[in-house]
Amino acid sequence: MKLKQYILLFFSCFWMTSFAQDTIFLEKPKPIQVKDSLRKTIITLEKEIKKDTIAPVFVTKNGLKEDIEATLIDSLWLQELYNSPLYDTIQYVIDDTKLVAVQLDELPTELLKERLEILNSETPFNVEYNQSLERLIKTYLKTRKGAYSNLLARAQFYFPMFEEKLDKYDIPLEIKYLAIVESALKPRAKSRVGATGLWQFMYQTGKQFGLNVSSYVDERQDPLKATEAACKYLTALYRVFGDWDLALAAYNSGPGNVNKAIRRASGKRNYWNIRQFLPRETAGYLPAFYATLYIMKYADEHNIKSKKATINRFETDTIHIKKQVTFEQINKFLDVDIEMLQFLNPQYKLDIVPYRKNKQFYIRLPLYNIGQFIDNQKELYAFVDAEESKREKPLPKYIEMNDRMRYRVKSGDYLGKIANKFGVSISALKRWNGLRSNRLKIGQRLTIYPKNLTSSAKKAVTHKHVKKPLPKGEFTSYIVQNGDSLWTIAKKYPNVTIENLKDWNDIWSVKSLKPGMKLKIFKI
Repeated sequence: MKLKQYILLFFSCFWMTSFAQDTIFLEKPKPIQVKDSLRKTIITLEKEIKKDTIAPVFVTKNGLKEDIEATLIDSLWLQELYNSPLYDTIQYVIDDTKLVAVQLDELPTELLKERLEILNSETPFNVEYNQSLERLIKTYLKTRKGAYSNLLARAQFYFPMFEEKLDKYDIPLEIKYLAIVESALKPRAKSRVGATGLWQFMYQTGKQFGLNVSSYVDERQDPLKATEAACKYLTALYRVFGDWDLALAAYNSGPGNVNKAIRRASGKRNYWNIRQFLPRETAGYLPAFYATLYIMKYADEHNIKSKKATINRFETDTIHIKKQVTFEQINKFLDVDIEMLQFLNPQYKLDIVPYRKNKQFYIRLPLYNIGQFIDNQKELYAFVDAEESKREKPLPKYIEMNDRMRYRVKSGDYLGKIANKFGVSISALKRWNGLRSNRLKIGQRLTIYPKNLTSSAKKAVTHKHVKKPLPKGEFTSYIVQNGDSLWTIAKKYPNVTIENLKDWNDIWSVKSLKPGMKLKIFKI
């Protein structure tokens, strides 16, 4: 069968399936904008079709093999997705700001009441009008419109995946906006108490729902795995409370705080009735979600527009790797921007995809590069081997985070110092050990669930830190930049190791490295 017949058969099946789902395509699809390289590929294919001789593979200008049939089908499929009415273009975003009283001519109070009543009837949430919620909505609309466009662009990538998982667990689709309130749709977002990722999981809660952390990977930052875990957690909370408002409140502050608020409210279970008994942060959490819900539903009425998305999720795919590979190596071989790799793969903390025999790690790439990866796997891994053979210093060791460790308090210790050593919060230390004050006793044993357990942190459990004498000779100064790590800094200087940097600058924990810090780099 010729390629043209394959394509006609493919799209006949697509159209028949669409009509079977009562999906009617009312408008003629608009032409998709394609890159010059792809346009040349299509022109080449058209010439081959006219000759009725299809060359299944050709070589691109950078020497990579390309399956010409697959490339055309990918491009045609993307065109259908871009112009399909199944693709939801209505997105919304919210940013957490302080409440202020504002006037907004486009949204009089009576109109807002009417719209909130509609939302209350159409959703499983108690979206009741009150002056506090009105001030919140109007504040967001008045002061944050300039920030919405970027977040709306992120939503175009994440929301389809959120909706798929929420639907799988029979959770209201509106809960996708919870990730906006939690993290502003930033998968590497970290709170001051250590909550991480799109859904802001603490270390132990994430561990409970299958999100593991190692020296290379933080699965709380993996959009797919974290969303799955969030759905499991929300489902469990709903089974306990039987109410989505209370489930969301418990997601923020924990089920224990919500249960105490219910008791203090004499058994009342409406969120607005127990709100005064909840922690202050949780008291503002649900209104922020309600405001998000409102602005999403009425985004067009408030002229909220999205910037063009960097990439859409349907333009990407994943592939399991068979050898440890760095983002830099993928960038060199496939010519994929480092920034794009970081955006698509935020779970890899060192910009390295590790390889372990007992685990499967994947890399998400633009669809076009997935084809290149598959067609050139042998060459890619040979390139990786060649690059690794040139490496002067070995990559950091892969270390799994332990569930729990015991620490003996020493002279000079205090909660803040211990928390800093293990990358945890003081409040978490107190909660894990049932401490009601900050007082410690020498010899006292503490239970710790470390957030970032590095080899230096392990040594801190049993060894007292001893400052080593500085070497003699000339040295240069280096100012730590945002995003720097000891490993990336060491790479900048010949023969300098991570241990050198620690010894020269009295660094006893990776958490001691802060932007703006001046480091001494001695010549070796």
